[in-house]
Amino acid sequence: MFIYLSKKIAIPNNIRLKCVSWNKDQGFIACGGDEGLLKVLKLETQTDDAKLKGLAAPSNLSMNQTLEGHSGAVQVVTWNEQYQKLTTSDQNGLIIVWMLYKGCWYEEMINNRNKSVVRSMSWNADGQKICIVYEDGAVIVGSVDGNRIWGKELKGIQLAHVAWSPDSKILLFGMANGEIHIYDNQGNFIMKMTVSCLHNVTGAISIAGIHWYAGSEGYVEPDCPCLAICFDNGRCQVMRYESDESPVFIDTLMNVASIQWNQCGSVLAVAGSLRGMEKEVNVVQFYTPFGEHLRTLKVPGKQMTEVAWEGGGLRIGLAVDSYIYFANIRPDYKWGYCSNTVVYAYTKPDRLEYCVVFWDTKNNEKFVKYVKSLMSITTSGDFCILATKADDTHPQVHTLYVLVLCNSIGTPLDSKYIDIDPLFVTMTKTHVIAASKEAFYTWQYRVAKKLTAMEINQVSRTRKEGRERVYHIDDSPSGTTEGPLDFAKAFTATRDPICCITATDKTLIVGRESGTIHKYSLPNVALVQKYSLNYRAYQLSLNCTSSRLAIIDISGVLTFLDLEVRSSSDDGSGSQAGTGDPSKFERKDVWDMLWANDNPDLFAMMEKTRMYVFRNLDPEEPIQTSGYICNFEDLEIKSVLLDEIMKDPERPNKDYLINFEIRSLRDSRALIEKVGIEDASQFIEDNPHPRLWRLLAEAALQKLDLKTAEQAFVRCKDYQGIEFVKSLGNLQSEAMKQAEVAAYFGRFEEAERMYLDMDRRDLAISLRIKLGDWFRVLQLLKTGSGDCDDALLEQAYNAIGDYFADRQKWYGVNAVQYYLQGRNQERLAECYYMLEDYDGLERLASSLPENHKLLPVRATVNVCLPPLS
Repeated sequence: MFIYLSKKIAIPNNIRLKCVSWNKDQGFIACGGDEGLLKVLKLETQTDDAKLKGLAAPSNLSMNQTLEGHSGAVQVVTWNEQYQKLTTSDQNGLIIVWMLYKGCWYEEMINNRNKSVVRSMSWNADGQKICIVYEDGAVIVGSVDGNRIWGKELKGIQLAHVAWSPDSKILLFGMANGEIHIYDNQGNFIMKMTVSCLHNVTGAISIAGIHWYAGSEGYVEPDCPCLAICFDNGRCQVMRYESDESPVFIDTLMNVASIQWNQCGSVLAVAGSLRGMEKEVNVVQFYTPFGEHLRTLKVPGKQMTEVAWEGGGLRIGLAVDSYIYFANIRPDYKWGYCSNTVVYAYTKPDRLEYCVVFWDTKNNEKFVKYVKSLMSITTSGDFCILATKADDTHPQVHTLYVLVLCNSIGTPLDSKYIDIDPLFVTMTKTHVIAASKEAFYTWQYRVAKKLTAMEINQVSRTRKEGRERVYHIDDSPSGTTEGPLDFAKAFTATRDPICCITATDKTLIVGRESGTIHKYSLPNVALVQKYSLNYRAYQLSLNCTSSRLAIIDISGVLTFLDLEVRSSSDDGSGSQAGTGDPSKFERKDVWDMLWANDNPDLFAMMEKTRMYVFRNLDPEEPIQTSGYICNFEDLEIKSVLLDEIMKDPERPNKDYLINFEIRSLRDSRALIEKVGIEDASQFIEDNPHPRLWRLLAEAALQKLDLKTAEQAFVRCKDYQGIEFVKSLGNLQSEAMKQAEVAAYFGRFEEAERMYLDMDRRDLAISLRIKLGDWFRVLQLLKTGSGDCDDALLEQAYNAIGDYFADRQKWYGVNAVQYYLQGRNQERLAECYYMLEDYDGLERLASSLPENHKLLPVRATVNVCLPPLS
């Protein structure tokens, strides 16, 4: 994931904020602070541009309402999303419930014990109950309609936090001294929670936050940790349930102010300030449920008090001093793109598995698979790899992970069980490479259509041995055959773990945490070279010739590394640059990039909410979008708005797939349309690309400039185009040439009209036969003057009969009628069989000549028919 600050809203009169909360359903943001400050804000996007959706669309405050009612500092704000209610409390113990009416928030209920201050409030998962805890140990549970359900006084206890379990059966009470007590939903004590993360901690500590993810959008894994408890000293524990004896421990090394899960429980945000710094630095750390650190966001200001996630998980709001800061998040979706198919995965609350969707964007069809413990999706060409954890019930107990090779509709073609954790996976047209932190595994996969006769005749054992290999990152393989597959060496620890990988058909690149880059040859894996960088890579990408490596580091800075010697003409300095000489190019806040498939100097990159296209490291004007780049070839970029798809993943919309043309393609098209072919030809000569030559060839064809068209087809290596131009040259009539060109460009109605205007009905019929439009063929045959070809007429009748038979439309003005007119006795017999029309079958049999091949078939009908005379 990548995160960056995007917006700041100032609170009037420099009033300091104490709390912030984001309504996950309706998008309202409530913030409370000193002097009774309580505001409800709403950010909304206002644009009609289909391409400007999500984070890329400009957002404005559509609501900025100040709520009057509190006199003391507002310390707690919490939303009831199911019933559209806001509950707030201040330092005087006053609680107000607010309701939305005609677009404004109004007081609905007020309550004040006048004894103590409210420390925490929490609505349960279905919004029916609220639990309020006071500093003096009082607990009140009330219903959504304002009635008190029960109350309890916990003597001698200072309460600080409360949280409901997802099923509303358990309440967790956090004490001021750091203890956590477990009660049932009727207020009966069950047990004291074991807090293991505070082992060896001395001194006073307090709870910074308790958040129990309710599973509203499913879980990233079966039995996934979902209860996060964090203390002000930076120690956290993440538990699967309240009595989990083996929780995940995190030491954030910061002073924590607030924590919160995102909308699907996949990322935990921990807000506070770094410890041991000369100047206090506000940061938000992001972790997985398993304690893996994802990102760090530095935030300006003196004191951060609370963090709140947006409902879609694409933004967070931060209360800092007298400001609300907003940060945009680019999630690491599990997704890929292969063969016009977008493959993406999401979780559902009613299933333990990931739902993996193969969305064929060309035909707008989708194929759904359910995959348990999915780790990643990787794509290349027409295939994709699903990396998963192996099922615990599988007989191969020593195997922990599975790589499943699928085609573009999700059909499994092959699979491999491996022992190493596939944290990083990449694939080429021939290989799948999976890496753990210590080792990498290569699999030379095969699919049926790629097997040659020679390979089929080889000994299968020999071929299998050459297909899988495991290499430790500290080894230096030479590329020679190294015996059978052995995973044992993959578990040797290393001081410099792997952090990212990428590959092309001939090169494998492995990045290590120290900044070292390893270059290996493929398919025989041999260590070719090592490079040393002074930063840690996060994402690697090779261009189509494997000559240049793009590196995005963990801070979102994009740089390049040249892997091959560049000539003096390339670097412009007159001297030859050495291999591995990094270019001076650098871009910040980059979260995605993709090289063009057909040009080593073209790439597209995403920088915040802008897409830049670079040719030879020179940028074009940016495009405002928040899409993920799918494909870049033929000077066109295909991008998918995954954020929008994930809002309703069961119904992907073709509007969320966007094509961008790069500048040279747009300029060439404009030159052809406005200036002329000659000037456009010179421009394309200066900026050559097969797509541009094809564009010129097609424009020249439209103007019947056959010489230019032929030259352009030669330059883009289009043999069929060259042959077509030659065939046009043999035609004498200009009208005939124009008709052929219209047919070439798919303007079939126009071409047919031209043929008929030239009194060449035969050519119009021939065109429709090529297209398989037999209804129109029959129409043309019947409407023409003079006799028509009887054989062709029968062929048309039979083809239309086949059309209806394929759709099981046998009778009436359907298959039978056309087969009768086409005198197709075999197909007619089939239709009578399907209709069980034995009278028709008898009539047909009576009309057959002696020794006809259909006569023996008559004996198979279990009906007594009279003998033939």
